[in-house]
Amino acid sequence: MKIVIADYPDVLGRELEKEYAFLREVIPDAAIVTHPYTDPEAFYREMQDADGLLTAFIPLDKTALDHMPALKAISINATGYNFVDLEETRRRDIPVCAIGEYCTQEVADHTMALMLALDRRLKTYIRTVDSEHCWKYYMASKPMGLNGSTLGLFGFGKIGRAVARRARGFGMRVLAVDTNADEQQAAELGVIITDAKTLLRESDVISNHMNLTAENWHFFDDAGFAAMEKHPIFLNVSRGGSVDEAALVRALDNGLIRAAGLDVLEAEKPDLEKCALIGRENVILTPHAAFYSARSIEALQRMSCHNLTDCLTGNRAHAFKIVNGVSI
Repeated sequence: MKIVIADYPDVLGRELEKEYAFLREVIPDAAIVTHPYTDPEAFYREMQDADGLLTAFIPLDKTALDHMPALKAISINATGYNFVDLEETRRRDIPVCAIGEYCTQEVADHTMALMLALDRRLKTYIRTVDSEHCWKYYMASKPMGLNGSTLGLFGFGKIGRAVARRARGFGMRVLAVDTNADEQQAAELGVIITDAKTLLRESDVISNHMNLTAENWHFFDDAGFAAMEKHPIFLNVSRGGSVDEAALVRALDNGLIRAAGLDVLEAEKPDLEKCALIGRENVILTPHAAFYSARSIEALQRMSCHNLTDCLTGNRAHAFKIVNGVSI
C-alpha cells in the first residue's frame, strides 16, 4: 500500500518522522513517500499508484482526482478542506477526513494575544524602546482598556466560546452572532446572542471565528466596516476569505477601525512585498500560526494519520471526521 504525504515545501518542514511512525503502527508495510508540491504534473505522477493521501493545502479538484485512479482515502491535516471537491470525491467513494478540534485553546490564546497587543500598543513601545531608545509611555496613544469594553464574536463554535471565556475573565461584555448558537451555552458563559447589525454597532473589538462558506465570502466588506460605529479593533484568526482585504485597507486608512490583528490573509501564500497591510503600527500580521504549539502539532499529526489508516483498513466508522458524506 502506498501513502503520499504531500504539501507545499514549507509546510513539510515539520517532524514527519512522527507521521511515518503513526502510519506504520497500523500499516507496517506501507510504502510512504514525501512529496514537496511545486508542480501539479509531478504531483500527479507521484499519485498515479497512491492508495492514500495526507495533505493540508494541495488543491484536489476533478482534474487532480482524474490522475489518482488508485486513491482510496484523503486525510486533511487541518480543519479547513475548502480546496477539495467534496462532490467529486463522494461520487468516487473516496472518504475525505479532516480534523475537527486540536488547537481550540491555542487559537483562543492567539486571539487574546492579538487583542491585548493591539490595545496596549505594543508595536509602538517595541519600536520606540528598541529602535529609538525612548523610555516614554506617552509615545503611544491611550489604550482603550479591555475591562468594561464590548467584544463581538462572529462565530460561536468551540473557538468562539473559548475566546468568550477568556474575554469574560478580562471583564469584557461579549456579544455573539451565530445562527447555530446554543442559547444555554451562551447564557452559562454570560454571552449575549444578537444580530450582525447590533454587534457591528456596539463592539469595541470584533473577532471573526466563522467557517468560510460561499455565503460569507468577503463578509467584512466596505459596508461592514462602515457599520462599525465604535471604530473597533478588528481580528481575524479564522479564514482569510471572510475579509475583503482592499476594504480592510480602506477602513484602516479612513479610521473606520483603529487596529487590525490578522493570522490569515486571502491568499494562503500571500505576496508580502505587495501587501498593503505590511508596516503599519496598528496592524499585526502572523503567518497562519494561531494553531501552533507542541501539543497541537502532536495531536494534529496523530489524528490525521489515524483518520487515514482507519479509512485504508476498512474502518471508516472509526475515523474522527469524514466530511464528504461517503458511506461508512
